[in-house]
Amino acid sequence: MTRAQETARGAYDQDAHGRRTDGRTGYGERAAGAGAVAADVRVTTEGLPAWLRPVADAAATVEPHQLSRFLPPASGGRQSAVLILFGEGARGPELLLMERAGTLRSHAGQPSFPGGSLDPEDGDPDGDGPLRAALREAWEETGLDPSGVQLFGVLPRLYIPVSGFVVTPVLGWWREPSPVGAVDQAETARVFTVPVADLTDPAHRVTSRHPSGHVGPAFTVEGALVWGFTAGLIDRILHYAGWEVDWDRDKQVPLDWRS
Repeated sequence: MTRAQETARGAYDQDAHGRRTDGRTGYGERAAGAGAVAADVRVTTEGLPAWLRPVADAAATVEPHQLSRFLPPASGGRQSAVLILFGEGARGPELLLMERAGTLRSHAGQPSFPGGSLDPEDGDPDGDGPLRAALREAWEETGLDPSGVQLFGVLPRLYIPVSGFVVTPVLGWWREPSPVGAVDQAETARVFTVPVADLTDPAHRVTSRHPSGHVGPAFTVEGALVWGFTAGLIDRILHYAGWEVDWDRDKQVPLDWRS
């Protein structure tokens, strides 16, 4: 194991929750009250495990242009949020991802973070609206209990030109894990976790190339190719948290027009 992978694993042996990680899609009964995002949702780094501190520190200082060349327009765009949720599993620190259903018209089968557009009840897009939206969407899509999540950082807003989404990435610590799975399989094929050790492993890192000419970082993990906006965010988090390991950027995976 590389030094960066050891750093990412951090203090897992002392703090493991023993959460089930068998990849099942059925999440069972939702926790009581899981649909109600707390009224006093807030961001705090208090009590974070030591291995997550580099991510929190990076989130506090990173500039928008360091994350993406696609930045929000001065006005307009569809306000949205994603939840970048870190937990601890059988193999140490991990990230929660979901895979879009293969029957969808756009980005079929593409892995992503839980998330979506802000609803009016989420609140002010310039206030805590993105925090509430990220938690609400994660609950709606994966059955995640929001009460077990500690939000510890917010990254700068980014832009997805093809959809017009202005995205606020919200960072979370899965302090009290709950069962998760695909709530609506017409929209989501599966919900799964990826060990950070696999994301930092050069053997799982490739460059994706779309027929449109777009080239970007990608990851071959858990039987999926993670690319696009999601992969770009993961790549930058690994870099600025000091977890990145040198990898072969010449190793490419071609995408097709349906991607």
